[in-house]
This record gives sequence, structure tokens and C-alpha cells, in this order.
Amino acid sequence: MLSTDISTLLDPVVAAHDLEIDRIEITSAGKRSIVRIFLDGDGPDGHGPSLDQIAEATRSISASMDVSDVSRGKPYTLEVSSRGVTQPLTETKHFRRNTGRLITVVTPESEITGRIVSVTDDEVELQVGAASQPVVLAQITKATVQLELNRPIAGSDDDNEEA
Repeated sequence: MLSTDISTLLDPVVAAHDLEIDRIEITSAGKRSIVRIFLDGDGPDGHGPSLDQIAEATRSISASMDVSDVSRGKPYTLEVSSRGVTQPLTETKHFRRNTGRLITVVTPESEITGRIVSVTDDEVELQVGAASQPVVLAQITKATVQLELNRPIAGSDDDNEEA
């Protein structure tokens, strides 16, 4: 079972759900293979696919793989999910889909942590404290989303926290 064969089969299936295949991983698990398909897309709010989109795409992917011979008759387990928040941001669309999120970018000159305010084809604008800082996308060597478990809600008053 080859990821290129799976991609060729599933690209149009996934595109019908306004999604795209981010990557495919195939690993052996005894006599079975585990086929992991990671999806991405703008989603209803422009910030990545919704759970409903992933679920609908999963049903279509499973049905397509069942009727094809892409597995060459070998048993497999199918896992489908979004690309995941822990994956590095490597393309302009990844930055755009994470607008509003806190990220850390590494350039040859510095490491900057800030919230994505806007994205163009050439740069990402980060809110760093009270200042806005543009970063040229071509200069970014690594960018990752920072997980925020207690992110303040926009427009909330942080001084009115419950005791």
C-alpha cells in the first residue's frame, strides 16, 4: 500500500468536502497496516476543518477505500483526523488558518512569540504585547502554535475573574 496511490484515489473525494490531504502515514501493526490520513482546509470559519467536516470526509474516504484495491487485499485500520495543532506552520495557508492564535516563530535573527493578527502572501503580522510586528514568511525557519488552555476571551475583562 503506497501513500501516492491513496492520495491519487482520495484527493477528489476529500476535495468534494472542501478539504485537502495534508499528509498520509502508513505504519505496520502486525499483519495489518495503519493508514493515517490528516486533512486540512479552511472550514466554516476559515480556521481549519470542523469536526463535522472531518466526520463526513471520513465516511467518504472509508467507502472509497473499501471499493478500491488500494490496499491490495491486505487488512488495514483507517484513522482520519485534522492536521493537528502541534504540526509546524509551513505554508501561508497554515498561518492564515491560525489567525488569532498565539504562535512562536523562529527566524535567523530571533525567536518571537505573538498572536497572528493578519497574513499576506509575503508576511505575517504578530501582536507582541502592545506592539505589532511584521515577520517575512520567507525568513521563518520554524513556526508553531502555542497551546493556550486559559486563553482570555476577546472583549472580556480580565479583572473580573471569579475567586
